Amino acid sequence: METLPVDGSAKPPPQTSAFIDIGTNSVRLTVVALHGGRSWSTVTQQKETVRLGEGEFGERVALQPAAMDRTVLVCARFAELARAHGASSIVTVATAATREAANRDAFVRRLHDEAGLLVHVVSGAKEARLIFLGVLSRVHVQQRRLLVVDIGGGSTELAVGTAGGAEAVESMRRGAIRLSALLPDGDGPVPAAAYREMRRNIELALAPIVRRLRGRPIDAAYGTSGTIVNLAAVAARLLRGQAAGAEQPLARKDLRAVMKALRAMTLEERRLAPGLNPARADIVVAGGAILEVVMDALRLEAVTALAECGLREGLVMDHLARSGRGPGAATVRERSVVHLAHVTGGDDAHGRHVARLAAELFDSARGAGLHTLGDEARELLGYAALLHDIGTLLSYTDHQRHTYYLIRNADLLGFDQQEIAVMAATAFFHRKGLPRARHEALQSVDAEGRDAVKRMSLFLRLAEILDRGHAGVVRQASLSRSGRRELTLTLHTRGDRRLEEWGLEGRREALERALHARLRVVAKAAQSDDAI
Repeated sequence: METLPVDGSAKPPPQTSAFIDIGTNSVRLTVVALHGGRSWSTVTQQKETVRLGEGEFGERVALQPAAMDRTVLVCARFAELARAHGASSIVTVATAATREAANRDAFVRRLHDEAGLLVHVVSGAKEARLIFLGVLSRVHVQQRRLLVVDIGGGSTELAVGTAGGAEAVESMRRGAIRLSALLPDGDGPVPAAAYREMRRNIELALAPIVRRLRGRPIDAAYGTSGTIVNLAAVAARLLRGQAAGAEQPLARKDLRAVMKALRAMTLEERRLAPGLNPARADIVVAGGAILEVVMDALRLEAVTALAECGLREGLVMDHLARSGRGPGAATVRERSVVHLAHVTGGDDAHGRHVARLAAELFDSARGAGLHTLGDEARELLGYAALLHDIGTLLSYTDHQRHTYYLIRNADLLGFDQQEIAVMAATAFFHRKGLPRARHEALQSVDAEGRDAVKRMSLFLRLAEILDRGHAGVVRQASLSRSGRRELTLTLHTRGDRRLEEWGLEGRREALERALHARLRVVAKAAQSDDAI
């Protein structure tokens, strides 16, 4: 985790912006409050199925009048809603159905004149790049290389990249609505021969893309479209009797089983299929065929379906970068943590200062041989420090318990459940009692995590004491060995440090017991260039 600046300035008011994605199947709206460039919170999200590409992909290559009417009406309502929420800007993009239409200019003019929207028609490559950015807002990439697949109504976008962004982007002119036109008319089951012919059509279109992507290692694959999310939900419900989560893995073998079941159903039966949005019943077979071919061709054993993640989130990321507010320096994990601190009204300056002091204590203690925890633990300690006081939103009394509850139950992106449990437990033990193996806060933490919590919470507890007055008096802190059974805590201070010294003396016995050593405190005047 990067070193976070600390200052006493007031938080600037959030800026509200809106983002509209005009797709082949649906129009989506997101209104967000931007918090200083490091995070954002969703004000509202809306989606309306308009079937803009309906009737476009056969012999005619024009948007149909009824489809344009539906879309313009929805866009006008979404624009009005965004402005009602105080949006100072509305970024609007249109994808496959619009970019391929012979009458796209007339449609874009209607959106300007009737909805007050300036629409950017994006290329397939730009769309793929934005979708990949959207995934970066949600997934903790680490050192992995990701493949992102998005199956739209008129096209399918693929992107391969890392935490630094997309390295390769591809757009295939095959989508769930476009390919559904290849299926026989009627509401009955899909014949095996028709499905094979559809697969062959997709394979031919995908072949050059596979050749270009060959040789690029893929560590994990994610799917961001409604088609993939619905297929993963059907697999969870139909095959395992489970409810689908926000991040739902879909194995290739499970996809085959789901597609076999869906193809055997009539249209009406598909509408009633568990986990499937009835509005997708007529296009899900074509969408599933695309995913099946992509997974076979790229030898993907599984794809993780991400609900409510994709182009809109990529637009937010792109907007922040272009406006100079850029979240590019912040990871998805940090943005998620900072957002939780914002919405709970935490003391931002205090939390960041405690996080920096805790990191200094962690590093110096590791250098002194007091622990062997790695950078992963250091990162979690920093996040726990940023959040350690958010429980005061509910009550100051025993606020560590409320902090624990808020962290455990927040939708923190990019973390697994064990990491969240470690952060919550570390924050819990920043005050009052020291960690005990049988404490309730440690019951969901594994043995390795419990050992980490004992060390991390000690550094957090000490850092909290060193900023007891929330004034940043202690500018720097470090631990070093001064004897076999003695440690020296060196403080660089500026201003009246008596409150922090009283705090240390009042907790000296507990600290020394946890450190298994006597603690000698040495305070020095901070130099003018000492970082805060």
